[in-house]
Amino acid sequence: METPDGLTITGELSERYDEVLTPTALELIADLHRRLNARRLELLDARAERVAALADGGTLDFLAETAHIREDDSWQVAPAAPGLVDRRVEITGPTDRKMTINALNSGAKAWLADQEDANTPQWSSVVGGQLNLLDAINRTIDFTAENGKSYALKPDDELATIIVRPRGWHLPEKHILVDGEQTSGSLVDFALYLATAGRRQIEKGLGPYYYLPKMESHLEARLWNEAFNIAQDALGIPRGTIRATVLIETYPAAFEMEEILYELREHSAGLNAGRWDFMFSVIKSFRTRGKDFLLPDRNAVTMTVPFMRAYTELLVRTCHKRGAHAIGGMAAFIPSKDEAVNEAAFAKVRDDKTREANDGFDGSWVAHPGMVEVCREVFTSVLGDKPHQIDNKREDVSVTASQLLDVASTPGDVTEAGLRSNVSVGIQYLKAWLGGLGAVGIFNLMEDAATAEISRSQVWQWLHNDIVLADTGHQVTRELIHTIVDEEIAKLPGDPADYEQAKQTFLEVAVADDYADFLTLPAYERMA
Repeated sequence: METPDGLTITGELSERYDEVLTPTALELIADLHRRLNARRLELLDARAERVAALADGGTLDFLAETAHIREDDSWQVAPAAPGLVDRRVEITGPTDRKMTINALNSGAKAWLADQEDANTPQWSSVVGGQLNLLDAINRTIDFTAENGKSYALKPDDELATIIVRPRGWHLPEKHILVDGEQTSGSLVDFALYLATAGRRQIEKGLGPYYYLPKMESHLEARLWNEAFNIAQDALGIPRGTIRATVLIETYPAAFEMEEILYELREHSAGLNAGRWDFMFSVIKSFRTRGKDFLLPDRNAVTMTVPFMRAYTELLVRTCHKRGAHAIGGMAAFIPSKDEAVNEAAFAKVRDDKTREANDGFDGSWVAHPGMVEVCREVFTSVLGDKPHQIDNKREDVSVTASQLLDVASTPGDVTEAGLRSNVSVGIQYLKAWLGGLGAVGIFNLMEDAATAEISRSQVWQWLHNDIVLADTGHQVTRELIHTIVDEEIAKLPGDPADYEQAKQTFLEVAVADDYADFLTLPAYERMA
């Protein structure tokens, strides 16, 4: 395979990989790395500095230096692009072959083709997912399951619009080196798609579109905007062709929503309330600050608690003020063979989407094709024939920094049942992740990296803040966690030895003195 000077591919080159790892794509990766990687690393250092300041008693607030952007009512983001006008229901999922077909056929308006939280960065997934997207756009994709069932695409006008979610700024790509350095997983995923399937998407008049995850500041959005301009210029694509929806899924980003829209304004397609990662970020940001920032059992934290309500209402207000779509969070419930469980899950999804639609969101996410119809029904009952409700400016909303920071008023307890659930979910998910699966059904919920992060971060926070469990009176200690880990593994199917690597990874990120920023970083090092 021909590669640019200074670029080395260390991953195995399998059949058809040259259709994704093209000279144009690799040249773009090398150019982006050389021009942007130093700044990316500086911004990651800035994240660490902010966390250290918060641990020392600091806080989060709206930025004084960008007040002029928030106070200037004249600017708007670009008009909605084709395929992104009506987004009343979007489905999320990994880019494996079966999911690609099922998501595109699901009846959703858009599919978040997830190369981040619902995916694993195995080399075969990084390149194979891009091949699946290319085949989908070329209509050459098919799939036959082990039971003989065949899957194929519906007509083009019935397919969801593809929106690719690359990895976050923090994740490296160890299989592509430039000048001896690991590259950015974000820029690799972005460039591989844009230079191959994305260009075909442009020919079809739809895209290329992206979901941008895990950002913590408008400066990180500025870096993405620079990457878009570099790539568009390099490939001869008009600036503004790329559109990106930003997931507001970190605590710091909630205080910079308008600034993030401003930085991306000609490329902006709106904001999304990434609720699960947002909860993770709340724990992560103030993990050493005791009970003022202590969340109860994960399942007790609903979208109606004060700080979550403030966050979502501010997001809708911000987006509609600037002419942007506001997209709601993921419903993690998945259909079950148990009718009672199924009935309860559908009722919860309906209630969740009803709240979002009535709050002004223009659409929302589901994690399973079986949940598409209920989400569409709810939003259609509010939208009617309108494609969105951006005209609902929510000028009644005024959210303060103290409201966003009001974690202490969240009701609920920390219990042994919650601790056990976190341990079991964390270990089961890590076993799946290390084996190549980024999204897996556990306890009738679709778990991905975001929900697993909540589970392990709560365990770390409860341990390091000497929390006493409400239902047993036991203090959370390393000894108790190790005991529960072994007991929960014993309940799982298969040989306990099969869970050893997942167990060691979980303990590394849940009980160590030093908190790992993301569980996927040490897990990536363990991944073959």
